Amino acid sequence: MSKIEPFVSVIIPIYNGEKDIPPLIECLKNQTYNPQKVEFILVDNNSSDLTFKLIQEKIQPLENITIKPIQEQEIQSSYAARNRGIKEAQGEIIAFTDVDCRPQKDWLEKLVQPFSDPNTMIVAGEIKAVQGDNILEKYADKREILSQKYTLANEFSPYGQTANLALRKEALKVVGLFRPYLTTGGDADICWRILKEIESEIKFVPDALVLHRHRDNLKDFQSQWRRYGKSAKYLHQLHGSNLMPNYSTSKYSYRLLVWFIKEFPKNTLKLLMGKGNFVDLIQTPLDMMVGRLRSNAQKKASLPEKAEHIERL
Repeated sequence: MSKIEPFVSVIIPIYNGEKDIPPLIECLKNQTYNPQKVEFILVDNNSSDLTFKLIQEKIQPLENITIKPIQEQEIQSSYAARNRGIKEAQGEIIAFTDVDCRPQKDWLEKLVQPFSDPNTMIVAGEIKAVQGDNILEKYADKREILSQKYTLANEFSPYGQTANLALRKEALKVVGLFRPYLTTGGDADICWRILKEIESEIKFVPDALVLHRHRDNLKDFQSQWRRYGKSAKYLHQLHGSNLMPNYSTSKYSYRLLVWFIKEFPKNTLKLLMGKGNFVDLIQTPLDMMVGRLRSNAQKKASLPEKAEHIERL
């Protein structure tokens, strides 16, 4: 079966992305997809650093690649930035990734192939970790926290994450764009609206791979897991999806005691014998911490004002 080459617009929202822009642009340059059939739209979303200037500097000497730097300055939201990119897009296929992702060379070429079926509206690729040295990065890698296999198996309805997702523009004309005032959960929301209003399913291409740079400091790590808790609450309010279970202090205390009595000695011995690693040793406390962060954030969250608004093409 011959490969298809539809015109694709790749949209990447960016906020304070100075350290990620050089490696990201290098990944875009190395794509094997026909450069005459793709445009890369980099949307600066009110960065407080020199992100937009750096993008302009990095793309100036480039040839045989179309990179369009634009800005979304009205609404502080990655979804508003993606909407801004969609409105500029010329492609019949709209692909998404993030500034802290590293699309592999054949990412786009593989991601678009399921669109040979005219009924395909959503395609998701896989997300794996950039190799990191930090304990938090190693934990996230071991837990595969961004793997699409979890979101595609969501018990309410499958969805793909915008770190590695492609949509047919035709579908967006039917259901609308992202909710621009939503701060998290927008990837599930837009996939669910498409699946509900258009007879389709999500195609998964595990070989269409992007590597994601996981959080390497405690502040960002905690913020990420709180955002997951907020997302669950927002999606519950918008769609009636299931909330994540809330865990009591007594349950956490009991689990910590079991870890300390049974797991900690065993994993310490493995570590001393060279058969384990430090992530194995502290995985349970980290699991408990992120569970508590999500649970508390879910309890406190309430749908932002105007979040139900859907922007239209």
